[in-house]
Amino acid sequence: MEELLEAVTFVRERSLPLFVLGGGSNLLVTDRGFDGLVLRVKIEGAININGGYRDDRPRQTSITYDVPGGMDWDAFVLKVAEAGITGIECLAGIPGFVGGAPIQNIGAYGQEVSTSILWVNALDLETLKFVTLTAEQCGFAYRRSIFNTTHRNRYIVISVTFRLDLHATPSLRYADLQNYFAGRGSALKPIDIYHAVREIRHGKGMLIVEGESDCRSAGSFFKNPIVPERLLLDIATTLDLSVDKIPHWTAGEDLIKLPAAWLLERVGFTKGFQLGEAGISSRHTLALINRGHATFADISALRDTIQREVYRRFKIQLEQEPVQLGA
Repeated sequence: MEELLEAVTFVRERSLPLFVLGGGSNLLVTDRGFDGLVLRVKIEGAININGGYRDDRPRQTSITYDVPGGMDWDAFVLKVAEAGITGIECLAGIPGFVGGAPIQNIGAYGQEVSTSILWVNALDLETLKFVTLTAEQCGFAYRRSIFNTTHRNRYIVISVTFRLDLHATPSLRYADLQNYFAGRGSALKPIDIYHAVREIRHGKGMLIVEGESDCRSAGSFFKNPIVPERLLLDIATTLDLSVDKIPHWTAGEDLIKLPAAWLLERVGFTKGFQLGEAGISSRHTLALINRGHATFADISALRDTIQREVYRRFKIQLEQEPVQLGA
């Protein structure tokens, strides 16, 4: 942490831009690059575990994990799942570090990391003090937090404390998981979910496997849009469908969440679509890939083409999920 302060002092004395990099798995860099200091935060160390079942004291209802920000995220998920504790097992296979999890409020297969976060320890770049932010102060929402919205570039995450319910049981709210475990009954353990999620992600090209094609991307390139519920009727009319044929989930009062992949497919951007050296993965509609020699301009051209067509047809503006570095 002393090195963090040293790096911040270094850039301020030289009036340099600063970019904080974690695992780099959710990043899109422009062709012009970045004229400043890239600081890769990989603070590691031991996990501090508090609570849990112990023979020498009363039985606890929850357990907390204090986890350094530089720990591999999937390794932490595996550790928790192997301990038989539920809460983050559906987030298996997501690349990156623990410190990046609260920034984007990562989520998958019916879970969001925000439901398990107790607090976040960070360096406040405004005061150069190390602070502790509660989950409420982090302002979590769908794929959002203060770290990537209202207070972007203010904090550097040092560690994250998770609180998990020891009495919770795995929940199969996501259709892919329900289908995977159909007929298995209810005696599922977190480690079963962990391996199932990784297998499902592998099948969709969302798990990095050396030597496999179409698996290196920035993950889902577009966020699932949250829109007014009244748009359902407009979409149904545009596509000549009944409203009940449109997949959607409630997302608050008079709001719904639509699957971005479904919208792309309805306007012709299907798996394997190509635009020059950029393309859509043959295994996942939301994964934009470099077909070999794509530049940022190629990827952004595909992005812009998709966004324009979805907006033209449905009046929905898709939002890019990867962080963009450079102009």
